[in-house]
Amino acid sequence: MNLLAFGIASKDQQGNVLEVYYPELHNNPDSNVLRKFFTPAQLVAQPCQYRELSRAEVQDLSSLSSIKPSAKTSLLACYLGADLPPSDVPTAYLKLHLLSMRLHKPNTLNLAGIFNIMPTVAWTSAGAMSVAELKSAQLAARQNGKHLHVYALDKFPPLLNYVLPSGVRIADSARVRLGAYLGEGTTVMPAGFINFNAGTLGPNMIEGRISQGLQIGEGTDVGGGASTMGVLSGGNEHILSVGKDCLIGANAGIGISLGDNCIVEAGLYVTAGAKVTRADGSIVKARELSGKANLLWRRNSRTGALECVANTKEFALNMQLHDNT
Repeated sequence: MNLLAFGIASKDQQGNVLEVYYPELHNNPDSNVLRKFFTPAQLVAQPCQYRELSRAEVQDLSSLSSIKPSAKTSLLACYLGADLPPSDVPTAYLKLHLLSMRLHKPNTLNLAGIFNIMPTVAWTSAGAMSVAELKSAQLAARQNGKHLHVYALDKFPPLLNYVLPSGVRIADSARVRLGAYLGEGTTVMPAGFINFNAGTLGPNMIEGRISQGLQIGEGTDVGGGASTMGVLSGGNEHILSVGKDCLIGANAGIGISLGDNCIVEAGLYVTAGAKVTRADGSIVKARELSGKANLLWRRNSRTGALECVANTKEFALNMQLHDNT
């Protein structure tokens, strides 16, 4: 990894960085350019770091040249010379940008400890601010006859406030976090949700939830109310994936991976330890079939038993819904 990025940071009253927007990235920057902002000795001692920039230092940067540093805003240069765990807010935000810019796919960047790095921020109509400073800001707005709208208190902001991926539709921007990877042709419906370090290879229809760490293959539909088990809580240690041309029916869910051309019927949640009856009558735990292709997961309407048989159907998206030009 060899990346130099320039960003605009929001700070609290103590000067702590709350969030960073990176409008300009330089992959494999020229050494002469790099030396303008970091000395070789600095980079040897700390291969991933950032520093604040003066007004004069950004004159040649088209994306930042008109921005003036202030008590609440800093201009930053951030360098990633290795894929190390994020050690501060600017490096954490840069890695999230890289995912949403489609420069890295989910689970290919080291994000260890990112929750401990990123602060909980009040995302408001006046921008990002410290939660501790929110009440005074609300009072100040009221005194001036204005209303400060608080959209969320969260560590992760909406993707569209930072990155605009080409060829996607997102019906509710609050439901796709920065750090989500959305492939070309992805459509996220109002109830759909995509977490950071997760996403779609596109085209995909997302009407349910894609949890952290999970990647969806192209041509797959995650139905309304459907759920995919992540690794952030609940004790699940295995990163799941879903293959190409799959259908996870409405209100269904998976705690295992799916290979290509699989269907999970509506309302059925397949957990890893669930006992499954196969077409030959044998009974196995669902985890033994994790990741296998061409399977139909269903509930026997007579006995209620969970069954897994060969999928003889071919599922395909309605591509008229994914021409997001």
